[in-house]
Amino acid sequence: MGGATPLPTSRSGAFPAPPVGQPWHARTVDDIQHDLDTRIECGLEAEDISRRRAAYGPNALTEGRRRGPLRLLLDQCADFMVLVLLAAAVVAGFVGEPQDTVAIAVIIAANAVLGFVQEYRAERAVAALKALAAPRARVRRGGEVVAVAACELVPGDVVLLEAGSAVPADLRVVEAVQLRIEEAALTGESQPVEKGTAALGASELPLGDRTNLAYKGTLVTYGRGVGVVVGTGMRTELGRVATLLSDEEEVETPLQRRLRRFGQRLALAVLALCAVIFAVGLLRGEEPLLMFLTALSLAVAAIPEALPAVVTVSLAFGARKMVRQHALIRRLPAVETLGSVTYICSDKTGTLTQNRMRVEAFHVDGALVGAAPQARPDPWPLVLTSLALNNDAVPRGEDDGEGDPTEVALLLAAAAAGFRKRELEARMPRLAEIPFSAERARMSTLHPGAGGGVMVFTKGAPEQVLRRCTARLSAAGTVGLDVPEALAAAAEMAARGWRVLALAYRRLPGMPADRSAAVVERELTFLALVGLLDPPRAEAKDAVALCQSAGIRVVMITGDHPATARAVAGSLGIVDREDPVVTGPELARLSPEELAAHVHRIRAYARVAPEQKIAIVKALQGRGELVAMTGDGVNDAPALRRADIGVAMGRSGTDVAREAAHMVLLDDDFSTIVAAVREGRRIFDNIRKFVKYTLTSNAGEIWALVLAPVVGLPTPLLPIHILWVNLVTDGLPGLALALEPAERGVMQRPPRHPHESIFAHGLWQHAVWVGLLLGGVTLATQAAAYHGGSAHWRTMTFTVLTLSQMGHVLAIRSERESLFVQRPGPNRPLLGAVFLTFLLQLATLYVPALHPIFKTEPLSLAELIVCLGVSTIVFAAVEVEKWMARRGAGLAAPAALR
Repeated sequence: MGGATPLPTSRSGAFPAPPVGQPWHARTVDDIQHDLDTRIECGLEAEDISRRRAAYGPNALTEGRRRGPLRLLLDQCADFMVLVLLAAAVVAGFVGEPQDTVAIAVIIAANAVLGFVQEYRAERAVAALKALAAPRARVRRGGEVVAVAACELVPGDVVLLEAGSAVPADLRVVEAVQLRIEEAALTGESQPVEKGTAALGASELPLGDRTNLAYKGTLVTYGRGVGVVVGTGMRTELGRVATLLSDEEEVETPLQRRLRRFGQRLALAVLALCAVIFAVGLLRGEEPLLMFLTALSLAVAAIPEALPAVVTVSLAFGARKMVRQHALIRRLPAVETLGSVTYICSDKTGTLTQNRMRVEAFHVDGALVGAAPQARPDPWPLVLTSLALNNDAVPRGEDDGEGDPTEVALLLAAAAAGFRKRELEARMPRLAEIPFSAERARMSTLHPGAGGGVMVFTKGAPEQVLRRCTARLSAAGTVGLDVPEALAAAAEMAARGWRVLALAYRRLPGMPADRSAAVVERELTFLALVGLLDPPRAEAKDAVALCQSAGIRVVMITGDHPATARAVAGSLGIVDREDPVVTGPELARLSPEELAAHVHRIRAYARVAPEQKIAIVKALQGRGELVAMTGDGVNDAPALRRADIGVAMGRSGTDVAREAAHMVLLDDDFSTIVAAVREGRRIFDNIRKFVKYTLTSNAGEIWALVLAPVVGLPTPLLPIHILWVNLVTDGLPGLALALEPAERGVMQRPPRHPHESIFAHGLWQHAVWVGLLLGGVTLATQAAAYHGGSAHWRTMTFTVLTLSQMGHVLAIRSERESLFVQRPGPNRPLLGAVFLTFLLQLATLYVPALHPIFKTEPLSLAELIVCLGVSTIVFAAVEVEKWMARRGAGLAAPAALR
């Protein structure tokens, strides 16, 4: 830790010993290497890593106490209504009804086990998602640079830092090139802190003054550096803060909150109804214990207390399914929000395109050529040398590299012409650099010149580089530069869909004392324009068309040239020929009110600064739109956080962007966003189906019990019947609805309004009328059998209620399509659950050992056939409802869409 004393190394070959001596910030770089038995040039060896990991454990913060399996199981029985029912079971045992006690206890135990399995699997799913979202770090180990999970770091590891990365452990900075780190989350310092490598004399310094230390959880905003791990896990400054925390609480999703409030209101209504049923039963002379158990059983069955848990399970498993589709959900509420997205603002490079840049052409000495010529007059040698040296990509073999795709493409173009980076660096090593930044849109590197002095190579956006050039290099030597002509050539190349970079150089007599951009990057000599192509992804065009059919508008935002933006957006169908492409400077001239008035008509933005993304998001949100925003850089993080759904790139994105995002694209592919939206709509649809099914079933039971005394019938169901129906119908069949595949046409309908209630589009009306029908069918069966003199009238009523709910769950698999045109195969668990429920119901009728428990009698074949026939009424009625909805939609649709 920064404030702790260091971990000196046991020179016997073991791992660092316990802390003694001076604090890390007071030690020199040589001391750090000695104390931690590591070398900055090559890092730790494999055997050192395993010993240190065994000694110090994983580089992870200890989480708050999580519920163990026993606690999860006990929590299932902690519900107030379950406790009351258990008390009622005890009372039943004391008054001479032990079979009721046993039956109630068994069913409560079955419910508890089912709830336990759901929550346990959900917690494991969420834990798996958190593991997938764990950050990674680039380290030197065994002389090579490798990427490892941050939790695998050990003291002595050599970590490489760059703009956009999160600091993975407490580090002693040993190399720094304009390294600045945002430490506000830890120290409260609002401005990024400039980091250095020199030892600090004072042994006691405040956290924010230890400028040679980088702390776990902070963010690199500028430059690059190298640090040696001096603290991991709970031994970091962040770990010290974490010790103040005890338990970690999960935040409810908006949908969960709405359902919980609905459940609370429904509970009050149900309890009032139960009191009425109990009172009416007493007035009619029913046994008090029987009516008490009936009222309590109905309350437990009717109150959908499991709804919030079902939502969590659905969201968690939906998120796990999205991982298989290369979309990592970092925050579960994002799954719900995805179904409402109306705008997707997408970056171009790597998301809509392949992010496999290649050099297509050079504009050198006034001519456009496809590749470097065999005979290379000036300025070709300097052009190719600049491509290789003014480059942060790392060569990997003969025809590959690691780093930014644009830089890899430049590196490979130079290597193909025989100018290899490693060979050139041996003669002209990098002495200093001015790193690339979004504000400057260029970078420069300084190298020793062949004949003495210093060579400055600069590359960047043509507008930024050319305005700093005073001449150009040609085959005839240095000549005057016509800047408008060069910019026109750049625009012509960009119109072909190429990304255009300008190259320039400058000779200095020696290393300047002032190495700022204002001093170094002036009086440059122009070398060439380079055109690079990043082809659109083949699947992106179809994905854009699918979005448009789903009522989702796609907007492309890029930092590239407007002509490049129009070429790519046009090829993907995002813009038409007459659609404007708005540039960053044009955007800057618009007031917030003007942008809000025009933002809905703009489909492509070019040369946009990252901070302008926030303005676009706010303008769209101000119009009531729900926005998904993609980004990969440090400066994209505020826009990702501001968007309703922030989408970060998993491959090319920075740690900062991933931390700010709600979702991470593991393959950086736009079509993955569309697949995630489709999955979000499916999940929300299935939650609606579960709510519809549960409320309707509960309403049917309530109506049957409430209306029976009104029409002069005895209590139709016993407590054991109510509990059984609640277990077998709301259990497996209801939960299997969460596995229902997406309906046909799910991406051909407009997005759901973000503030729309889950009960919209006729859900509550369906629950009311089908609940009445279900209760009516149940009472009609009871009345016919009771007045017909059947001794089995209660068993027939019980059977019709159970099987009618199975017909209902099959009918609502789709909100519009008939079951007979749906594919039954994709949701085999639901069909299996329905078939199992049917078998279990028959068991209560025809297994003699169950008769005294369930108070049932075996039905005759004729009675069973009647029950089966009556049980289809609800199914048929819902199918008619869907037919009428389809017919109404067909009449309302324009002829062209039918």
